[in-house]
Amino acid sequence: MEFPGFCSWLNRMETVQRKSAEERWAAAYAGLVGAWLGIALLKFGNPVILDRLVVPPADFFEFVFQPWPVHWGHVMLAGLAVGAVPLARFRVEVPRWILWLPLVWLGWQVAAGVRTVNAQLSHEVLKHFVSCVAGFYLGIFVLSRARRTDWFQLAVLAALAWVIWQGLEQHFGGLEATRQFVRTQPNWQQLPAEYLKKLESNRIFSTLVYPNALAGAMLLLLPMGMAGLWQLSARLSIVTRWTLVGILGLSGLGCLYWSGSKSGWLIALVMALVAFLQLKLGRAAKVWIVGTVLAVGLAGFFIKFAPYFQRGATSVGARFDYWRAGVQIARQNPIFGTGPGTFSVGYAKIKAPESEMTRLTHNDYLEQACDSGLVGFLSYTAFVLGSVGLLYRKVRTADWGWFTIWMGVCAWALQGLVEFGLYIPALAWPAFVFLGSLWGGAPAKMTPVRNGIDSRPAGR
Repeated sequence: MEFPGFCSWLNRMETVQRKSAEERWAAAYAGLVGAWLGIALLKFGNPVILDRLVVPPADFFEFVFQPWPVHWGHVMLAGLAVGAVPLARFRVEVPRWILWLPLVWLGWQVAAGVRTVNAQLSHEVLKHFVSCVAGFYLGIFVLSRARRTDWFQLAVLAALAWVIWQGLEQHFGGLEATRQFVRTQPNWQQLPAEYLKKLESNRIFSTLVYPNALAGAMLLLLPMGMAGLWQLSARLSIVTRWTLVGILGLSGLGCLYWSGSKSGWLIALVMALVAFLQLKLGRAAKVWIVGTVLAVGLAGFFIKFAPYFQRGATSVGARFDYWRAGVQIARQNPIFGTGPGTFSVGYAKIKAPESEMTRLTHNDYLEQACDSGLVGFLSYTAFVLGSVGLLYRKVRTADWGWFTIWMGVCAWALQGLVEFGLYIPALAWPAFVFLGSLWGGAPAKMTPVRNGIDSRPAGR
């Protein structure tokens, strides 16, 4: 005897259970990706070209407090790639060129690496670039599928909170204590000059390689962290939620301020203006708010950095020499460049005598031109800046969760004009994962941020 109604009910129940199991695994997988990015923020804050100087931890203390070799992060990513197989969704509604440009860029980097002037440098950089591109595809094909991102947000938020805590600890006595400790060690004068110079400054850097990288981490992760904390605290009262988000935001801005990053200050000001323009306010109110924020922000900038400009803005002059050299190297090697991560080889030969030696151009886009030629420059620039521009149109009417992720990626892309965040795993890996997630998921998948603030920015 057949019972078609009962059989149909069983089929529906099996489908529901299967989907529920898939959603649970997708949420758990998102948490694992968040943990990987959090570990990157805490342990892989050095440029990959300096990874040879990072030794594996020898004891528990070093394991907890010292950086790790970046290949540990590559191994973690390989494990994530295996776990992504049952979750991958390859049908996504994105421009086809977005899917292909990262591979074009990576393929050209490999071709440039074959002709490199320094195989060791290029080998490390190429492995890092593979992880960046893999992170993008994990974001677009896998992470964007997760309907619940609580575990992902919690993992990234925990790492961000630790970075902020470390930065504040450095400002309120930690740097001075470290200086005193180092000076008590035998032969401390023989430590690397860059490390000693960093210690002599009062600029904080937390778990990152130097202060401007800490500023980059705040620009990239603080907006998303605040939105994530608002969402994760949904069960609490409005007053409590605002208090928690306010503490996180002010602490993060404090780290940005005490990092002493000039470009970080200006980029934060730009992103604040973009955020205010998204509020559902009248035109007159927006003009008043934007004008006030701009005036106060610029006044604070010139007051804060007046001594720096009085000394001649030496780092600005140095960057112009880096960029001049980068253009010269790119012109001399227009097809394949000198090889990924090898700017320092050519710069050592042509730098101005008064300029400080550097390993990277302090401009991620120009670095592509001198390291991998015109194709490397165009493919990377089109992918990053093209994504930022097109994704703004996609997320400006989405919920604040997605919009704050876009804000972080946009800030990272802007900082790439004057820094080398592409070569720091702690910054580049999250940025590529976020780019993929934005392309694959926004604006439909993330739970809107509600209760106390409007869940959608204002479209224009």
